Amino acid sequence: MMSISMKSMNETQPSAFKFYYPLGTVKCDGSPVFRSQAARDVACLLDVDEEVRSWRCMSVSLHFETGIHRPDLEVIRDDGLVLIDASYEPSRQFDGIVECAGGAGYRYEPVERTALPLIRLRNAKDLLRYARFETALSDRIRLLAALDENGSLSVAECLSAFTETKPIAGLASLALHRFIEMELDEALIGPETQVRRKRG
Repeated sequence: MMSISMKSMNETQPSAFKFYYPLGTVKCDGSPVFRSQAARDVACLLDVDEEVRSWRCMSVSLHFETGIHRPDLEVIRDDGLVLIDASYEPSRQFDGIVECAGGAGYRYEPVERTALPLIRLRNAKDLLRYARFETALSDRIRLLAALDENGSLSVAECLSAFTETKPIAGLASLALHRFIEMELDEALIGPETQVRRKRG
């Protein structure tokens, strides 16, 4: 294996791994434990990415002559597996990792926190606050039937469909589990945000 400086990559020990909010996830395979808020933010976006099937935290070890580096996330996408590192610093601190990951058969993507889509991230975090809720069957059927009849409804209009589940929690759960869809990139979710039934 190639030899590179591991100072910036090995300075975080397992004892420093922490839980970051929101705690709920929908596509995490294993324990959602992160070493930075940046990594948690990337994982929030993965949970609302339709091309992501699942992700895991620090599950792959890349071995060097001088040490071991565990990328923040192992992500299974529709087009294959990729390793992701999140960092507050410019991605140059990960020089050499691409080559090492490639040699081990992985694609590798460093992500700078400044490049994250802020509106989508805020919406993802708002939804994931309710990731542990389950929508009652009657509420789900009632809302999906209303969407079939009307094509789309505003968030405010959707809330009246929930009688057993807390309305916002039920709506967020249905969005996270891809029963419904709403625009996450243009503006923060509000009463006027349009909701449609997810197809395909």
